[in-house]
Amino acid sequence: MASRSLTGAVADRPRLTEFTGILPFQLDGFQRDACAALEDGHGVLVCAPTGAGKTVVGEFAVHIALAEGAKCFYTTPIKALSNQKYTDLVARYGADRVGLLTGDTSINGNAPVVVMTTEVLRNMLYADSPTLAGLGYVVMDEVHYLADRFRGAVWEEVILHLPADVAVVGLSATVSNAEEFGDWLVTVRGDTAVVVDEHRPVPLWQHMLVGNRMFDLFAGEDSGGRLRVDPALVRHVEDQSRRFAGWNRPRGRTGDRRAGGPRGERFRPPPRVSVIDRLDQAGLLPAIVFVFSRAGCDAAVGQCLRSGLRLTTQEEAAEIRKVVTANTAELPQADLTVLGFWEWREALERGVAAHHAGMLPAFKETVEQLFTLGLVKCVFATETLALGINMPARAVVLERLVKYNGESHAELTPGEYTQLTGRAGRRGIDVEGHAVVVWQPGVDPEQVAGLASTRTYPLRSSFRPGYNMAVNLLHRLGAERSRELLEQSFAQFQADRSVVGVSRRIAKNEEAMAGYAESMRCHLGDFAEYAGLRRELTERERALSRGGAAARRAATLASLSTLRAGDVIAVPAGRRAGLAVVLDPGIDQSGEPRPLVLNEDRWAGRLSAADFPAPVQALGRMRLPKRVDHRVPRVRRDLASSLRNTGIQPPAKPPRRSRSGAADDSELSELRRRLRAHPCHGCSDREAHARWAERYARLDKDTEQLRQRVRATTHSLARAFDRITALLREREYLDGDLVTAHGTTLSRLWGESDLLAAECLRHDAWRGLRPAELAAVVSALVYEARRDDAGPARVPAGPVANAMDATLRLWAELEADERRHGVSRTREPDAGFAWPVYRWANGQSLAAVLTAAEENGQELSAGDFVRWCRQVIDLLDQLAEVADKDSPVASVAAEAVRAVRRGVVGLGSV
Repeated sequence: MASRSLTGAVADRPRLTEFTGILPFQLDGFQRDACAALEDGHGVLVCAPTGAGKTVVGEFAVHIALAEGAKCFYTTPIKALSNQKYTDLVARYGADRVGLLTGDTSINGNAPVVVMTTEVLRNMLYADSPTLAGLGYVVMDEVHYLADRFRGAVWEEVILHLPADVAVVGLSATVSNAEEFGDWLVTVRGDTAVVVDEHRPVPLWQHMLVGNRMFDLFAGEDSGGRLRVDPALVRHVEDQSRRFAGWNRPRGRTGDRRAGGPRGERFRPPPRVSVIDRLDQAGLLPAIVFVFSRAGCDAAVGQCLRSGLRLTTQEEAAEIRKVVTANTAELPQADLTVLGFWEWREALERGVAAHHAGMLPAFKETVEQLFTLGLVKCVFATETLALGINMPARAVVLERLVKYNGESHAELTPGEYTQLTGRAGRRGIDVEGHAVVVWQPGVDPEQVAGLASTRTYPLRSSFRPGYNMAVNLLHRLGAERSRELLEQSFAQFQADRSVVGVSRRIAKNEEAMAGYAESMRCHLGDFAEYAGLRRELTERERALSRGGAAARRAATLASLSTLRAGDVIAVPAGRRAGLAVVLDPGIDQSGEPRPLVLNEDRWAGRLSAADFPAPVQALGRMRLPKRVDHRVPRVRRDLASSLRNTGIQPPAKPPRRSRSGAADDSELSELRRRLRAHPCHGCSDREAHARWAERYARLDKDTEQLRQRVRATTHSLARAFDRITALLREREYLDGDLVTAHGTTLSRLWGESDLLAAECLRHDAWRGLRPAELAAVVSALVYEARRDDAGPARVPAGPVANAMDATLRLWAELEADERRHGVSRTREPDAGFAWPVYRWANGQSLAAVLTAAEENGQELSAGDFVRWCRQVIDLLDQLAEVADKDSPVASVAAEAVRAVRRGVVGLGSV
């Protein structure tokens, strides 16, 4: 259902009239259209830019649910956004009617309105939770998150499993294939209104900061209506590029042109304090500066403190201290120093802060609150801030256009650029927003213009079946309906659409092939059969030729490997033909011989098997000095003279190639006989027919490749599901299509390593561990080092080391089975967090834990420590629930949860 204008039709929509009456602002057209469609009984997909006000539609769903006596679940991709939305809804509707469920936080879960992370709702659906009773509306905020390669599948699982009578409200950033996504929602959820708005409520101006000069990125439009890059900016960047040309090239010997030629001045980016001053002078604070590095964010705050920068008044600083005191009152006093509390508070009081995933949750939430209140003027942030948290600014600054994506450093995509800069411009406060890119050598204004002006951001599904999903689907739906459900996923929907064009090409090719078949028709017989014989004959000749060439090359390599320094050989052909003396037999990195030789013409260099059509033999020997430096002209001259005086003569004729195997090949002889005996061999138009047959064969080969693409794409998720269930049957998690007791355990384990956790329980890999030891071992299933170059992790000796070894053995067996079945492989356990959580669970202080980690060369911030501890707690909670009640693991896991959930780890985040 496409968007339609409903602005004038509100008389018959009492809920919308009530809702607009309590809002302090007028609804925009797209908001009114989406709300009206929702009241009319449609599901809704809203796609609009960051800051446009999409969440108003979600809030209207809450309003309708409360008015109708139904429940509304408001789902978000991250806990921080859930916390923020919970606070907003409590302020409007009261704490008694709003709940919060985020995995580690549970508040009023039976309320009529519950804010939760999407994973919590997915788990409810699989468990048939009684909390789902009376559910009427589900708001899926940031629904474009289904493209996330790690967690995106959860969104599709929820959409597919929700009861048919539940209305879904999807809130998405602007994507270029909104209609495609809407079409899928119509297919799986029924009537759905797609409301797209690409208008930013606050205009966004694009700038580049080059040194201390601020330029507009665009200077109007060209004759074709396209934005034109400011010529003054282009000229200035060209001047600066020449000035700093070569500053970052590798150093070489002075004057060595191979090292990059003359070097320009060394480029230094403008100091961050200067950037802030420049923004302040232009009236562009508050601002978010995206740094894309946690250490960079912290370093930027430190630079501001050392410079004496202050962006707040005394009154603002006093207000900041009040908020800080209220938000951190529960922090243990003994931990304040190791948490960097004093420096953090001082920076806040000066109006500056960092924001990244390595910070303590209480610190991050305080920064968000103070920035929203306008008390903090500049936040240095990583891209995690762009994920839905409501922290708009007057300006957004990008220090670089490259960020680490989890695997490598990659340039920002247009979608990422828009997501980041979309924070600029506070609705109802700013007349306009400003995006500023800081120039450095290699940054082209045209490149920035491309990022800023591109409007193509397709939404691509990342949905794939997994182990937990498979057993839950089979338990709830059975095999046939499970496969049908997978066929209904957005991933399969997109895959099937992608083959439409390929199918058209196949049909077109088949039509052309029919014409080729007609053109090669022969009155004497079946020319297609004759053409097949010709192709077989040609392939056999090529195979024999390749085999002979390979044998000759092997023989040549063997002969080259026998050469010694002083051997005189003959180079048979080419510019270096003639006698040569071996100076060094030489073996290259691949292990092949590449002798260094010198010939009669004083040329010295390395030869390879390619220089010899047949094996090489030493024709004689000559004495060489103990040390030969072939780079010295005098040495080359003397050796060449000695070579000529040896009296050795090159062979009169080059060595003959060995007899081809084709002459004695019986299969080849039989093919030639059959070809000559075929009726079409005597056709006067034989070669004309053969040309059409060649065209037919080439097109047939191309068409078969297209058919393979279609076969690989069609039903691809169902086939992946079949491979997973085959592995689960083999490991006794399934008996046919029935879920076994082991499978029931697996169905209640959520996480990246769900099957490995189930295997460890099943094989008693963790039996006999004490609480701190169990926490240390299970941490390996959730922890993942941020650096690929992290060395092998040490673990506590004794029971922890033994259990970790058992876990790794089970993983190796599982990974081998996964490889054999062709399914995605479980990540190898990472023991890098074992010692920190072991120490913490044994009662050591936060300072002692972090200090020990640092001494072991481990980068572990307080925020990271808390985050990983909470993930360990989450898995331990699951183990306490699913482990056999007669197994000590259940009770030990519960004790481990209590041991880890203390101090800063146990503090609530709301």
